[in-house]
Amino acid sequence: MSVTSFITSKIDNCNVALAGSPQRDFDRIQSVLNAAARLTADALEFDHCVMLVNLHWLRVPECIQYKLCVLVHRCLNGAAPQYLSELIQPLSDVDSRRRLRSASTAEVLLPAMRRSTIADRANAFAGPRAWINLPVDLRLSGTFSTFKTHLKSHLFNTSFPAI
Repeated sequence: MSVTSFITSKIDNCNVALAGSPQRDFDRIQSVLNAAARLTADALEFDHCVMLVNLHWLRVPECIQYKLCVLVHRCLNGAAPQYLSELIQPLSDVDSRRRLRSASTAEVLLPAMRRSTIADRANAFAGPRAWINLPVDLRLSGTFSTFKTHLKSHLFNTSFPAI
C-alpha cells in the first residue's frame, strides 16, 4: 500500500461529518491532502494545486459534497440502508407537492431549520442541501456509475474552474 493511499483513505474516512464545518477545519485537512499530492509527484512546496489537478483529486469541501450527493443518490434509488433512506424524502412522495414541476426534477424535501445549529450538519439536512445545489441534468443521470462520473467532473470543474 502506498503512502498516499494510506493518507487519502484516512482523510476520506468519515469526512462527511465535517459538512458545514468552519473553513479553518477544511484548511487543516486540505494542507494534509496537499502534502500527500506533493509526496506522490515529488513536487515543490507550492505546486500542490497543479498536483491536485494532475492527480484529478478534489479539494476537501468538494470531496464532502461528492460523498453527500452519492449517499442521497443511493437513498433515492434504494441502494442505501433503510435508516438512511428514511431521512431523504423525494418531493414526488409529498402529497402537497406531487403536482409541482419540481417533483419531476429529482428534488428532495429540505427539512426546515429554525436556526443554524450543529443539527443542520447531520445527513438529514446536509445531504438534501448538497443534492439541491446540483444541476437538474446531473440529478437525473441514469445509472449510478454515470452519476458518479458526471458528479466528480462537475465538482472538479467547480473546484478548478480555470482548468
